[in-house]
Amino acid sequence: MISIIIPTYNNLQYLKLAITSIKKNSTYDNEIILHVNEGSDGTLEYARTNNLKFSFSKVNNGICIGCNEAASLSKHDLILYAHDDMYFCPDWDKILIKEVENLRTKFFYLSSTMINGDPRLNGHLNFNAGENIKTFNETKLLENYRKLDHYDFQGSTWAPHLIHKDIWDQVGGFSEEYTPGTGSDPDLNMKLWNLGVRIFKGMNKSRVYHFGSVVTRQKEKNFLTKTDTGSKGSKIFLKKWGISIKFFKKHYLRSDTRFSDVLSDPEKNIFYYLEYFKVKVAYLYNIIFK
Repeated sequence: MISIIIPTYNNLQYLKLAITSIKKNSTYDNEIILHVNEGSDGTLEYARTNNLKFSFSKVNNGICIGCNEAASLSKHDLILYAHDDMYFCPDWDKILIKEVENLRTKFFYLSSTMINGDPRLNGHLNFNAGENIKTFNETKLLENYRKLDHYDFQGSTWAPHLIHKDIWDQVGGFSEEYTPGTGSDPDLNMKLWNLGVRIFKGMNKSRVYHFGSVVTRQKEKNFLTKTDTGSKGSKIFLKKWGISIKFFKKHYLRSDTRFSDVLSDPEKNIFYYLEYFKVKVAYLYNIIFK
């Protein structure tokens, strides 16, 4: 079974829908653990009155700190990080757990396939069953989510993602220097890569619907301010690892290509080195001038 980690920040109506969908559409009796950031909209009281396991901060500490605190309460071997504005489709967990059983290793990073109601958002599939909770059409989604064409894919860095707890603990969960959260997903992937993980697989048949609410990430408004070298999260990644997120996803994770096998080290051809040179120039610029 899975310990599902959900950080939330005054997003109660979406959170209720997410939890309802987990309880309704899961195959297994998974554990739900919240991190309640502030919770003044009734979230804190909701967690208490519904006997939910949760950690709590009086202010919005963002995703990284919230996930790490919630994960410390987990009792299962598998940890899944999810957003509070997701609807979990039937058998989402059955597909993931079956894959874990087939892998016979702790060294993996699996994710579900994300369906976005708003085509402007990043995701794997676009299908409009409502762009917000007021327009959400659950019946329409459940009648159509299996019909959407996709495939198992390489190199996912998006939630919801599943990691073995032993591996999560070895890499220290999310790196809190990315607080409130932008850039922390690929950073986690890089830490896993350096640990020896080479299975980064998105599971086509495990599906969630994502509204793309920004409520949980309200504190990221300034964090996402763009500069000539990208967001602050991207700059932290570049300074920390010496390569960009884009370069890592393209050459290491082969993100969003069709899954074929366990990943190998990057193919270092002329195109690799040309892009690597550009990345190093950006890296040196950030070190010297920022």
